[in-house]
Amino acid sequence: MRSPLRSALRCTAALAVFALGAVAPAQDYGDTPYVQTPQNVVDKMLEIAKVGPRDYVIDLGSGDGRIIITAAKKFGARGFGVDLDKRLVTLANRLAARAGVADRAVFYTRDLYDTDVNRATVLTMYLLPEVNLMVRPKLLASLKPGTRIVSHDYDMGDWPPDAQLELDAPGKPVGRDQRSKVFYWVVPGKAAGKWRWRLPVAGANRDYELELDQRFQKISGSLKVDGRVAALQDARLTGEEISFAAVLDIGGTRLRHGFSGRIFGHEITGKVRVSNGPAVSNARWEAARTELREPQHASAPVRSPWQ
Repeated sequence: MRSPLRSALRCTAALAVFALGAVAPAQDYGDTPYVQTPQNVVDKMLEIAKVGPRDYVIDLGSGDGRIIITAAKKFGARGFGVDLDKRLVTLANRLAARAGVADRAVFYTRDLYDTDVNRATVLTMYLLPEVNLMVRPKLLASLKPGTRIVSHDYDMGDWPPDAQLELDAPGKPVGRDQRSKVFYWVVPGKAAGKWRWRLPVAGANRDYELELDQRFQKISGSLKVDGRVAALQDARLTGEEISFAAVLDIGGTRLRHGFSGRIFGHEITGKVRVSNGPAVSNARWEAARTELREPQHASAPVRSPWQ
């Protein structure tokens, strides 16, 4: 008997359209429909992820392989796709050869849960909503921080997208209004915990303590200096790039701090801009994590809708 997950995955729609002549109508490969995606939606998915020659794209539920073929031929990327339908995989490899990109676009008959995705710099998918939720923990655990994810039509529950848009989808064989949604995420690094560093500010070396909470890419917290605490402003985490600001009274002067940097394991290296009106100073900023906390999403796995 086929598992519910495998049955659901066989219902995934093809992600991309590669211009190889007239677009074929939706077909039934076995017991589930195969649905193509209009070319303008495919292009927008790859554009929003800023796919380029240095990227390795992995497509989950690759259908006839058009997303990977397009990424290779139009954007110069490399990658592979996986699908459970052997006939679609055979077709995808044949189309890649016809397009002259078989050395950069390969397809396998494989369950997405048996697929190692950690090589991806970009991951694309057009899965059922329930499958998006089920695969989410795997993506967060396996993909490197900074990896870009693009999903056609369906989001990933309470993981908010970094960007989303809706556009016309001429020729889309499903839905009434021929519209498509595109959702985009950047896999976040681990910022949660306590961080400490020292900076020469207002005539003295001062100890700073940063406390960060994290849920997916959303971060919040406080900055403490000389016993004074301020809530963070404009806190952002994109992959392992982090930035935030705070205003504190130090040495009798109200100073705005603007931090930006990159997380490397348990260290942050970057720059800080300290300002008081027109007076501005810039310095190098190096912080060390003194207490590690897991992001909230890591301790709250998604429950399978079939359990």
